Amino acid sequence: MENHGSGFRRVLLLAFCVAGIWSAYIYQGILQETLSTKRFGPDGKRFQHLAFLNLAQNVVCLIWSYIMLKLWSSSAGGAPWWTYWSAGITNTIGPAMGIEALKLNSWVLAKSSKMIPVMLMGTLVYGIRYTLPEYICTLLVAGGVSSFALMKTSSKTISKLAHPNAPLGYGLCFLNLTFDGFTNATQDSITARYPKTSAWDIMLGMNLWGTIYNLFYMFGWPHGSGFEAIQFCKQHPEAAWDIFFYCLCGAVGQNFIFLTISRFGSLTNTTITTTRKFVSIVVSSVLSGNPLSSKQWGCVLMVFSGLSYQIYLKWRKLQRLQKKRKPM
Repeated sequence: MENHGSGFRRVLLLAFCVAGIWSAYIYQGILQETLSTKRFGPDGKRFQHLAFLNLAQNVVCLIWSYIMLKLWSSSAGGAPWWTYWSAGITNTIGPAMGIEALKLNSWVLAKSSKMIPVMLMGTLVYGIRYTLPEYICTLLVAGGVSSFALMKTSSKTISKLAHPNAPLGYGLCFLNLTFDGFTNATQDSITARYPKTSAWDIMLGMNLWGTIYNLFYMFGWPHGSGFEAIQFCKQHPEAAWDIFFYCLCGAVGQNFIFLTISRFGSLTNTTITTTRKFVSIVVSSVLSGNPLSSKQWGCVLMVFSGLSYQIYLKWRKLQRLQKKRKPM
């Protein structure tokens, strides 16, 4: 009975992480769209320094994780701060390449397969071994999201995807996915080497290096726009408040992300973040009275079958571990 209770609590924790990640980042997406489209002040200026959001979020999340470690975490033996330097680089450069790829072509199909490079990088770089059922879960989720996105994509976008002048966009997509895979695989390796590493330890290490790299990018070279972004916020305090709430959503979301990584691994976290946008599209379609076709519902079934199977596999793995630890 105790084993079943522990397994049930673990499933509840996973559901809690899913709800936290989805709600925080869906609202953050709304704030980002507001910042990029809203006109501030009587002169009607737009905030055009979206790269500044990454730095601001790094700083807020760094302070948040430091406070949480001081207040709540009494464990020692976590990963040293310097172990995150390489993952910090790829985690900083990867999203920037994704933004540039988005300008060149629609890359949602490639992005929806993010779980595959996570597994490949984990296997090739760190020797992590995944089981056949885990690969099946990944293919179900990635295939379902990709197919759904293809059905929702207009013919104009599809022709743009096939345009011969899009190699740079595809190259940036590839690098973005490779960097994402390396980041997640490195985080898995760190938590495996330092089992006492908490979610806030990971959050502190990643945002420390992200802050360093983004400070250099925004202020350390002639074309950096950090000073212009700060000046804009001084002139338009309303934009500063939107940025603050954007960063606060990022801090809350990162708590759930790194909790997921520390308890369930980066592949589970990638599955959750990949399906977040998918779920928001499905909900939006249903609420707006735009019914999904039978093929689209088939894609929904594929995705949630993969998610449900993954939860079942983790529950079964936990049961086996508990049986091994149980004294004879």
